[in-house]
Amino acid sequence: MKIVNNIEITDLALYLKKENMLIIADSHIGFEEALNKQGVLVPRIHFKELIKRLEKIINGKRFEKIIINGDIKHEFGKISETEWRHTLRLLDFLGRYCDEIILIKGNHDNIIGPVAEKRKVRVKDYYKIGNILIIHGNKIPDKAVLKQVKTIIIGHEHPAIMLRQGLRSEKYKCFLKGKYKHKVLIVQPSLNLLTEGTGIDKEKLLSPFLQQNLDNFDVYVVADKVYEFGKVKNIR
Repeated sequence: MKIVNNIEITDLALYLKKENMLIIADSHIGFEEALNKQGVLVPRIHFKELIKRLEKIINGKRFEKIIINGDIKHEFGKISETEWRHTLRLLDFLGRYCDEIILIKGNHDNIIGPVAEKRKVRVKDYYKIGNILIIHGNKIPDKAVLKQVKTIIIGHEHPAIMLRQGLRSEKYKCFLKGKYKHKVLIVQPSLNLLTEGTGIDKEKLLSPFLQQNLDNFDVYVVADKVYEFGKVKNIR
């Protein structure tokens, strides 16, 4: 589904048609291991399911670049054994389908350098192509950077909405499209499959890009396919 000219939603990813680039965000590899250490018993099947979902998204295509828009791993202050193995395996998997991987540094990627160096992956604070800025979303870049672009793509927030029918309710990952200082702002959902994300209709949002009234943001829900759900204010 087209979200703006030249940019399409492909399941939990974005595809830049003209540039032949795929953008994913917030895989949070190692999340289930962190939960286990806290005493939360969840099976460690996330990585296997993540690869399955990516196979569906990629669908045999080859891209010029695949952009990982932050938080490829979960732990803040270290690289766990699981994160080492699975992050390298993820980079190897993605590398089969593109000419180059670029890793945008997220707030969970404080020490991602050693992993990236193993696979010669460039780590950047943001990536700009034409008038599009791809940035994780936990920080606002310099005004000089913003001045050069018309569209901003962020992750970080893990947007989701709760849909209710009678007594039944279910949370779904979603994309958001709105404005930030007269520029188009697109918010990607998390690629982590263990959690749905942050409920945009009720929960407090974290990204400084989203410290504004979101009533007129458009919502695109990802379920068996992508559904255009109208404005946030109508869902609330």
